[in-house]
Amino acid sequence: MSNNMKSIAVLGAVSAAVAATAVPAFADGDQEKCYGVALAGQNDCAAGPGTTCAGTSTVDYQGNSFKLVPKGSCETMEVTDAGGMMLKGSLEPLETNLPAS
Repeated sequence: MSNNMKSIAVLGAVSAAVAATAVPAFADGDQEKCYGVALAGQNDCAAGPGTTCAGTSTVDYQGNSFKLVPKGSCETMEVTDAGGMMLKGSLEPLETNLPAS
């Protein structure tokens, strides 16, 4: 296989990987950021300190990481953490379940 063909194959693989992990775009304002409801490693982009982007939260329901949810549903979302505590989603970052620094 020539170097040109190898480069094209690598570029195709990288493009597919990036497309598969891309954060869903906001479509006509039908989604909103909901903090404190994502499982570890399942947050969408821009989590708080200790994370860099999508999939980098390290704690379930990390208060400073968000998940995109249908608009209007965040503040009614309820999750139960490992200790049995009921948590609600928030439109603003929370100070709960932050990773140890």
